[in-house]
Amino acid sequence: MRWHKIYGLSLRHYYLIKSSLPRILDLIYWPSIQIFLWGFISKFFTVSSTYYNNTVGVILTAAILYDFLFRSSISYNMMFLEEIWSRNFTNLFIAPIKISEIITALTLTAIFRTLIGLVPATILAIPLFGVSIFEIGLPLIFLLTSLYIFGVTLGLLVTSGLIRFGPSFENVAWASLFFLAPLGCVYYPIEILPEWLQIISKILPLVHIFEEIRNILINDMINYYSIFKGAIMSILYFIFGVIIFYISYSGARERGTLINMGE
Repeated sequence: MRWHKIYGLSLRHYYLIKSSLPRILDLIYWPSIQIFLWGFISKFFTVSSTYYNNTVGVILTAAILYDFLFRSSISYNMMFLEEIWSRNFTNLFIAPIKISEIITALTLTAIFRTLIGLVPATILAIPLFGVSIFEIGLPLIFLLTSLYIFGVTLGLLVTSGLIRFGPSFENVAWASLFFLAPLGCVYYPIEILPEWLQIISKILPLVHIFEEIRNILINDMINYYSIFKGAIMSILYFIFGVIIFYISYSGARERGTLINMGE
């Protein structure tokens, strides 16, 4: 065994990590987010008995709906990334297709990829755990719609980054939603967060959506104001995402970097 060869190969990867801030942040990011999320979950169950007899139902319902949000965003990102991986990105933008048509097509198509994952998980949860998201009733339609719009918005923001910074921005596609899980209060009420984080969380539609989900399941009450507020915020974020996408596209076209995508 030639130790100098092992040392040389190890040294190569060391310098790769040392010289790349995205790689360093990626290594720090995942453990930190896990501690952040599960720390607040543990704190909630330590100081509160709100869920009491319906713990499995509330947690599993939140997990299913959060996965719906996750799949919405990732489906949008994946379809865009597949254009890059297949080296079809340049063809996409030189074809007589408007940006609005690309956004609309990806938004509408992403729902099919999302439902492929959601439907089996929803069905499995009923016989295995006796939990059905349909217990939420009619508000479920509006809550899912709000989650989908916000998920697509995150997809838009990530694809904007891909256009602006290139494939190196790809890691953000996988990390963005995990970062929002603790702030979105998916598994616990907003009161568990420190006050300064509550201020940040309240500007996210996720807080209002998941707070209302818990309100329906635990208190058997429907607050249409929270549902409406979450929907309006999701739409506003979507408009913001579209604007950012147009800005990123215009900037990339002026710099001539679109032609290098996927090469």
